[in-house]
Amino acid sequence: MGEDRRGPLQRRLAAILIADVVGYSRLVEADENGTLAALGSLMTSSLRPVIAAHAGRVVKLMGDGLVAEFTSVVEAVSCAIAMQKSVASQQHLVDPKSKIVFRVGINLGDVVVDGDDILGDGVNVAARLEQLCPPGDVLISGAAYEHLGGKIDATIEYAGEQRLKNITRPIKAYHLPLSGSKFAVSNLSRSTGPTIAVLPFENMGGDPEQTYFSDGITEDIIIELARFTELMVIARTSSFALGGRTGDLREIGHILGADYVVEGSVRRAGHRIRIAVQLVETKGGTHRWAERYDASIENIFSTQEQIARSIVAMVAQRVIDDNELTSRRRRPEDMRAYDLFLQGNRLSDDFRPGAQERAEALFESAAKADPTFARAHTGLAYIYLNRASEGGLGIPRERDDNRIKALRSAETAFALDPSDPRVQCTLGYICLTWRDFKRAEHHLDLAKSMNPNDATILILWAGMQGALGRPVKGLAGAEVAYRLNPLHPSWYNYYKSRLLFLAERYGEAATLLEQRTFDTPEREPRDMAWRAASYGHLGRIDDAEKCGKIFLDAIRTRWCGASTAGPADYVNWLVDVSYLNNEHDVLRLREGLRLAGLPG
Repeated sequence: MGEDRRGPLQRRLAAILIADVVGYSRLVEADENGTLAALGSLMTSSLRPVIAAHAGRVVKLMGDGLVAEFTSVVEAVSCAIAMQKSVASQQHLVDPKSKIVFRVGINLGDVVVDGDDILGDGVNVAARLEQLCPPGDVLISGAAYEHLGGKIDATIEYAGEQRLKNITRPIKAYHLPLSGSKFAVSNLSRSTGPTIAVLPFENMGGDPEQTYFSDGITEDIIIELARFTELMVIARTSSFALGGRTGDLREIGHILGADYVVEGSVRRAGHRIRIAVQLVETKGGTHRWAERYDASIENIFSTQEQIARSIVAMVAQRVIDDNELTSRRRRPEDMRAYDLFLQGNRLSDDFRPGAQERAEALFESAAKADPTFARAHTGLAYIYLNRASEGGLGIPRERDDNRIKALRSAETAFALDPSDPRVQCTLGYICLTWRDFKRAEHHLDLAKSMNPNDATILILWAGMQGALGRPVKGLAGAEVAYRLNPLHPSWYNYYKSRLLFLAERYGEAATLLEQRTFDTPEREPRDMAWRAASYGHLGRIDDAEKCGKIFLDAIRTRWCGASTAGPADYVNWLVDVSYLNNEHDVLRLREGLRLAGLPG
């Protein structure tokens, strides 16, 4: 018997592009020589040069298609767009019966290296997406989409969760309709109660600079609706992603898994506002309810409550009693503060140069205009916390001015308005970053009980469960958050990856962490450390050591603590800011890091 000398399998993360000719068998049957000649010409003049220009590698040709590998998702998607445009241009005058058209599928995933070939789940997902893709278009996985971040100048439409052959988990898909075609969206899993999506209300004031106000009104209505346990309310991130999309509201409801869609408009004139709202049942496109509200801006909160009550009355078929509204937010005494807060809130997730500073200035102005307005202080709390997380590596929290100010702002907000669930959530989360686990649990539990359908509260609550040694409970909460926010931001996976690791599901944790760190691993040192630990527990020691080195190099260049610090100090810092209260979890993390060659 011959001896197998191949050694252990090599793995790596890659962006995989698979292209295939539509109706290849039919084309060959009709004109074999002509089809093969045309395809060979396209490979030589278009496909291979475009792939090379985008730093890709042709892994293999398959007669009717190809597999290519890239180190960047942006390059892979840009290449696919260029390929499709080039092929369409060259085939423009060809008889439609003989025309060569490609489908393209792209995935970011783990691959097994077999000589010059690549195999494994990452390739399989790309192949299945290619098979679903409309002719002339591109279909990409959710894992790949999260790395685009607005870097591609093309229309990208959410295509729902797909059940792919021989892939056990559902895969989010995104469609680039280069040919102008529509994608037949598969429905999401259904919840037991009615699900509502509130699309961003149209700004009818004529000034596009006032869009922040109509967006803020919409978000507050979402928050109001999320208080009611009878409903599932789709989160802002997902519903706003489909705002302005032309087409049938039934299709939008289908994509988001929503039984009802709320849409409307806001017109602001001086101190008066007019809000028009309508409720549409997505199954049949039936308009169930519509109303117009004229109010002064000082009464905007009451108007939002009226809208929420009316929607609940129609959907849940019951009247809301005043006594049920136990967690009403405190109204600002000066409505200028609310306006300034909405402007700042619109910038709070923008990390381009100067955006956080502008948001901070607006929140400070809101707090100055009305010192009793709690939400201005929650906005500031997150500004300070983000600054500490990015720029305070190694500084003990009790000496970190930004962490101190974050806690102080959250406590101020709580003192002003404990009835606001987002205030409770903010204080709970910041207490967690101070390793005050008792207060963190108290306030995050309260926030969740006050607003059980708020996806932001749920994902932070889920992360806290992991910190307290309850990862299975946390994963259950995270799944609800994902259901409420199907187009969730990529930072959700920060918490889910930790929960998977703590539940000893190291392979799944590693996959999420690979996706989060694929393009810029050096910018995510915390993720790289957890990725190293995951690989360590999986026995992938070479990969673990590579990630461990990236972690050390990244921390070394950004370290703000003692100048004498070394690798052991960096690991101790990482464990500290992982906020684990269960000693068993701490030891498991340290063991994974030790297996990666880091000081345990």
